[in-house]
Amino acid sequence: MDEEQRARRWFVALWTIVTVVKVAIAARLPLFVDEAFYWQEGQHLAAAYSDLPGLTAWLTRLGVELGGHHVLAVRAPFLLIAAVLPWLVARSAAHWFGAVVGWQAALLTVLMPLSGTLGLLALPDVPMALATVLCADAGARMLRGVDAMSATELALGLMLGALSHYRFIGVIGVGLIALLWLPQGRGVLRDARVWVALAAGLLAWAPLLAWNLEYADAGLRFQLLDRHPWRFHGDGARFLLVQAALATPLLFWAMLVVSVRGIRGEGGGEGGTGPEWRYFALLGAVSTFGFFLLGFFADNERVSFHWTLPGYLALLPVVPLLLREWPRKRRLATWGLAAAGTLLMLGYYVAVSVPGLRLQAAGSKYYPENFAGWDRLAMEVEQARARMPEGTALLADSFKTGAELGFALADARIPVLDHPLNRKHGRAPQLQLWGLQHEGRVNAPTLLVVGATDVKFSALLAHYQQLCSVVGPLPPPQAVNIDHGARRFLLFALPAARHSGACISPAVAHIDVPQAGARVARRFSVGGWSVKDGVGVTQVEVLLDGRVVATATDFTDNTWLQQFLKGGSRDPRMPRVQFEAQVDASGLPPGRHWLGLRLTGGDGSVETWAEQPVVLR
Repeated sequence: MDEEQRARRWFVALWTIVTVVKVAIAARLPLFVDEAFYWQEGQHLAAAYSDLPGLTAWLTRLGVELGGHHVLAVRAPFLLIAAVLPWLVARSAAHWFGAVVGWQAALLTVLMPLSGTLGLLALPDVPMALATVLCADAGARMLRGVDAMSATELALGLMLGALSHYRFIGVIGVGLIALLWLPQGRGVLRDARVWVALAAGLLAWAPLLAWNLEYADAGLRFQLLDRHPWRFHGDGARFLLVQAALATPLLFWAMLVVSVRGIRGEGGGEGGTGPEWRYFALLGAVSTFGFFLLGFFADNERVSFHWTLPGYLALLPVVPLLLREWPRKRRLATWGLAAAGTLLMLGYYVAVSVPGLRLQAAGSKYYPENFAGWDRLAMEVEQARARMPEGTALLADSFKTGAELGFALADARIPVLDHPLNRKHGRAPQLQLWGLQHEGRVNAPTLLVVGATDVKFSALLAHYQQLCSVVGPLPPPQAVNIDHGARRFLLFALPAARHSGACISPAVAHIDVPQAGARVARRFSVGGWSVKDGVGVTQVEVLLDGRVVATATDFTDNTWLQQFLKGGSRDPRMPRVQFEAQVDASGLPPGRHWLGLRLTGGDGSVETWAEQPVVLR
């Protein structure tokens, strides 16, 4: 009894702290790009969408209807589901392995980073995790005998999962494999009530199937074919390292041991001798090892580390049984590392939600660009529209800009241009269905918003050339450099009628010397290149902390640049586009400073380029 009360107190205390911290972070954290699009889908209610079934969008709509237009309201239903999830794990584990194991399994759910941070973002993984726990618990109950309660729980879980994500098909497959693996499981599948539950779950897929039938299987093609190369690549080898970091090493090892024991049919530790522990272990084993193998052939460009979460949620009810076999120091280290991992993950989200901390990552590969700068962009857009004729339309270049700007401006109907990102993320069919994919023919004053950092740098000039072919010649842009240009947007005030003439692109430049983050003397050279289709760059001013410290007007040849820039440059000065300038920073204090460029085009336009950090010795 003392052990049970101690385990319960630890769980309640840490669950309360983590839940409160998550709510506080969620109220400040800017919307992630996918969250913004799910909000947009929620403003266009439908039974299913091109990228997902309907539940995620419905939950975002429910949140804002009840809580108003705020990031916390968007996330509130997901935070609630995530808060309930550990209690359901406790209930399931306690039913089979005792109250102490139940509270310990719930505590692991709170402390494992992947599940402990669940709900901070309004993503389909949250309702899918709930569906997984319900189905796993129902399956375990059925091993002892099928009844109306377990069949109802299974049906509910299957329906929630079908409404959450295409990936839930994998959860269903793993569950069937685990039941077929066990003699008791094969008996379960002979009960008619189980098939009634399966039929109810199958019906929940009807809206998604109907959408795909109506729109030429666009969603299925994207999820199963377009986004996956389906050829061997070596990135799957990183699985063990990534998962060990995200689940924390000792806890990940414990889950692997439980998985192997489940496959071999060995004992699950003290109290783990019935079919239930092996059923949970098999669910986790088939899922985890399956995703490990899949990682060598599937999508390696988008985030997929969270795909393993359903398998881990099946393993957590059993892991405390194994931990009882471990020496006390190793047990304590397992709990401590898990807590430290969740603390680090929460700390990351805190850093992302605080502009001053986020700024410190500018110029590095760790900069969270999908969270950054949307409020600032919205403010700049509103000010730019105020300077344009009344009734000026708004046009975004991609779904990312359209959805995030739409949430910031409370406008879910911002049209967007055809963009590779729309297709890459499976959003193009949905935009077309809403009538929001703009063909580029402008017949009214329009403010075009372009995410310059959303395009691979070598393809940026080609992207500008494509914009010219779609909307016509581009006027000089207003650059919006967020966090020293780590996130960069261009605003183009397009006239009501398309003008004829050559394409004058925005400038594209790069500082070759010094490299970002380099330590430099007080007097140092700055070298790089700059191009601008149609008119060229006539002057490059070097900025240090926003102040002009040198000017380059003489240019030399750069013969390799045409091969680097996709589509090639139509700069009339090519190949004389390489510049060099001498900087005297003797009047500045040592430490980190920001090095940038101000570029003057042959047409008199002036653009401020992104900055990069240097350290003065």
